[in-house]
Amino acid sequence: MSDLVTGDAVVLGLRPARLPSRALAIVLDLAVYVTGYVLVSIGLTVATASLDDAAQAAVAVASFLLLLVGVPIAVETLSHGRSLGKLACGLRVVRDDGGPIRFRHALVRGAMGVVELLMTFGSVACIASLVSARGRRLGDVFAGTLVVRERVPGARVMPVPPPPPWLAGRFTGLDLSAVPDGLWLAIRQYLTRMNQLDPQVGAAMAARLADDLVLRTGAPPPVGVPAAAFLMAVVHERQSRDAARAFRPAAPAPSTGPGPGPVPGPVPVPGPVPVPGAMPGAGQAPVPGAYAAPPAPVAPAPVPPAEAPRAGGFAPPA
Repeated sequence: MSDLVTGDAVVLGLRPARLPSRALAIVLDLAVYVTGYVLVSIGLTVATASLDDAAQAAVAVASFLLLLVGVPIAVETLSHGRSLGKLACGLRVVRDDGGPIRFRHALVRGAMGVVELLMTFGSVACIASLVSARGRRLGDVFAGTLVVRERVPGARVMPVPPPPPWLAGRFTGLDLSAVPDGLWLAIRQYLTRMNQLDPQVGAAMAARLADDLVLRTGAPPPVGVPAAAFLMAVVHERQSRDAARAFRPAAPAPSTGPGPGPVPGPVPVPGPVPVPGAMPGAGQAPVPGAYAAPPAPVAPAPVPPAEAPRAGGFAPPA
């Protein structure tokens, strides 16, 4: 772990890259750059065959500076310190204060890399990296940079100790919506390391965290409950709520099919069938010599009431 300290007196937890990983990243980068340089040189040689020797030499020097010096500088500047080899090895170039590098940092590293890596075949860079406490080569020293490891093995997460059985379910009605994530993180870190602390220091930290938690929840502190046990019970309650929320069955999706049809009304009752030769509206043949009396209104047939649903939840069809 490096001892880098920012201007705000914050210690950065960065792991400097050592010689083997840096050498592998440089070899990968050089393989790509040299391959591109050879292909471009062959093309330029064919294209400039009609020029004189001085022009061909100028083109060769320009292609060397452009491909083996300019391209690495541009790649580190645009990628903020992650070239192809460093990306494959999980490395990154940062400033001494942990920030991303800029063009001037990449320019100094690239200029020194010509001497360290190309002209001396990497011997100067290897010696400087072995001598340096943080594995830096001369380009890093002059540019004020450091190559760090981005992919580090994750630490084993310590589980939070369970609360005492007599506190289980006691804080189900506690409002935890106003507790910030920073306070939860501080409580979890304390609970996972409280056995490693001095008893007096641990008790003081537990009391302070419990007071902050009581202030955020707005509930009075429980009487007769130790501060550490109170923190365990509240964290357990939050984990139970998160688990219940995560594993809650999803609500059924609304049906996208056609909706229910119109409710059927009463069945119309047909009127009397007209007889040919009768007056309009008459239901029977007229009496000779007299007007046929208007037919008596026929009452509609009563609609049978709907039957009650049968046992079992199934209703008869309409």
